[in-house]
Amino acid sequence: MIDDLIARVTAVIAKTQHLPPESVTADSTFEDLKIDSLDGINILFALEGEFDLDIPDDDAKQIRSVRQAVEGIQKLLAAKQPLPQPIPQSIP
Repeated sequence: MIDDLIARVTAVIAKTQHLPPESVTADSTFEDLKIDSLDGINILFALEGEFDLDIPDDDAKQIRSVRQAVEGIQKLLAAKQPLPQPIPQSIP
């Protein structure tokens, strides 16, 4: 699951920034990839579209690496999952 998430995030970043996919890894920082704040906003919009999420502005300001983006998306996806419904018990 996490490997798939990392692959999807790195693919979105590579596509958005017109970078070779192999140059974007989970350990890449935005500084390493020469991503400025405007590029970061474009990446966040692309990630929101890819994962059908809304990334809160306060969280977005803290993202400075691919790993932080993956962890933030993982957290948002987990919060989006519906809670399991209790199994109705039959009344004898």
